[in-house]
Amino acid sequence: MSQSIDFSFEFFPPKTPQGQEKLKVVRDQLAAMNPAFFSVTYGAGGSTQERTIQTVLEMREAGINTAPHLSCVGSSKESLRELLNFYIVKGINRIVALRGDLPSGMGSAGELRYANELVEFIRAETGDHFHLEVAAYPETHPQASNFEADLLNFKRKIDAGANSAITQYFFNPDAYFYFVERCQKLGITAPIIPGIMPITNYSNLARFSDACGAEIPRWVRKQLESYGDDSASIRQFGEEVITRLCEQLIAGGAPSLHFYTMNQAEPNIAICKNLGF
Repeated sequence: MSQSIDFSFEFFPPKTPQGQEKLKVVRDQLAAMNPAFFSVTYGAGGSTQERTIQTVLEMREAGINTAPHLSCVGSSKESLRELLNFYIVKGINRIVALRGDLPSGMGSAGELRYANELVEFIRAETGDHFHLEVAAYPETHPQASNFEADLLNFKRKIDAGANSAITQYFFNPDAYFYFVERCQKLGITAPIIPGIMPITNYSNLARFSDACGAEIPRWVRKQLESYGDDSASIRQFGEEVITRLCEQLIAGGAPSLHFYTMNQAEPNIAICKNLGF
């Protein structure tokens, strides 16, 4: 079935020259799918800033609009101002604005402590130049005191001037639909785009999910555990699970899909083709 819904892909800055060359191949393969945009992540406290900038500029060579992640923790207003001006000069018009994590050993959180403050700052400095994406957590941010508090934190980011949101990945579509419904009741009309994590490696996925608070349903966990080191079976089952999740999200009215690629092409292409993109 052919789908007309938009989709986008996220990458992280490679650490090695070999990783950079591999990513260019992946970039070109995924650019051929004609996504709405690419995004590039940003390390804790801006620790990958130079690599993020380099990767963003290389991504744009594929002709795809590319959004750098930008976090405020550990950054001064002046350094953020310089970076925003640099991106404007380079023709960047989309940013994923995040609080970010404070690296261990770094004492100060910086002049801006929360993502809503970063959104306000970007709007004050650059007006409406940037389309601003923020993060959303259907299953609640792991550091939030409760669901209601997290919902109000999200509303603050939208009220500060964010255009849309990308969610943490999840495997339960009901969590997403309930979150969207609650946001609508608060008067939030900005699009909330589901973040999609292809399943390719169970041990990595379990570690990521425990750290970020994403629940892996027991039936998925048990099936993945049963495959042991059989990576082909893990990928095949993962492709089926994520394709079905995406189909449910599209049928339920999700405005777009954002794929966390982990700098891999094949799993993301397989799911997109299953969906008729």
